[in-house]
Amino acid sequence: MNTNLLFLFIIVLLFIPMFFNQRRQKRQAQEMQTLQNSITEGDVVVTTSGLRGTVVDSSYEETIDLEIAPGVVTTWVRAAVRDKVKPEADTTDAHPVDGAAPDSTDAATPRPVESSSSAEPRPASEANSSASDTTSGRGGPFS
Repeated sequence: MNTNLLFLFIIVLLFIPMFFNQRRQKRQAQEMQTLQNSITEGDVVVTTSGLRGTVVDSSYEETIDLEIAPGVVTTWVRAAVRDKVKPEADTTDAHPVDGAAPDSTDAATPRPVESSSSAEPRPASEANSSASDTTSGRGGPFS
């Protein structure tokens, strides 16, 4: 009888994770279906392939039209929509919490790239002169 109880206990332990995994998958599928049905014109969405576009027509039941560039409209299956992009808040007038003005030397500000060498570039004949100095004495690395 102990072996029967052990066998039953092992079976129950194997089915508990499967049960919870199934519930999680059903919940995710329901959330995705709700998202795809809530798409309206003007929403910015991301497809499963990573393409970002603005919905210009969502009147069809199975497809939507996305504008991926000005004047470029493509038709997609609704199931290809992975996420709806939330509009970002305007941060141009935002100040830090302490009320101080933003620092003018912000890390996000692009800076010019400076050259690491101060010497002028050498002509091609001089630039390759070091390559011709090989131990074989033939005059080049590939000859």
